[in-house]
Order: sequence, then structure tokens, then C-alpha cells
Amino acid sequence: MATPIHPSSPTSRWRRFVWTGLIAILAAPLIAMQFTSEVDWDAFDFIFAAMLLGAIGIAFEFSTRMISGPLAKLAVMSLVVGLVLIVWAEAAVGIF
Repeated sequence: MATPIHPSSPTSRWRRFVWTGLIAILAAPLIAMQFTSEVDWDAFDFIFAAMLLGAIGIAFEFSTRMISGPLAKLAVMSLVVGLVLIVWAEAAVGIF
């Protein structure tokens, strides 16, 4: 079973940083839509992006709690971010 993370631990600060960053990335198109017509997302686009960014967040949570060793954590996060970028590129412009 996973060990609870104390609110003042370094991992807790990283958790806040990661989740806040993911929310900021998701908010960027919403903000851009207010200033330009170049960005035209609908609800499906936001849901799709939230699922992909949520996968990164969940992978971060998994790697910090369940995997020991910084190299293994880095490998898991690199794999997940790479897969998310491939899926995002495919959905955006159909590279495959």
C-alpha cells in the first residue's frame, strides 16, 4: 500500500508544481480563445486534452509512490510524456 505524503515533504511540493503546471497548460487555449480566432477549441478538445494531461499527472503520482530509484522514475515519466506527445500529434494533424 502507498505511503501517505506529508504536506511539507519535497514530493508534495513537486506534486503541486506538476498538477498546477498541467492545469496551466490546459488553460492556455482557453485564454488564447479570448484574444484570437486562431484558437478554436470545443468541449471535446478540452476533454481530450484533460485526459491526456491527466495521464501525465497520474503517471507522475504512480512513479513517485510506487517506483523506487530516480532512473526508473525518469524512464516511466519519459515514456508517458512521449506517448502523450505522439497521441496529441496524431490527433492534431494526423502524422501517422
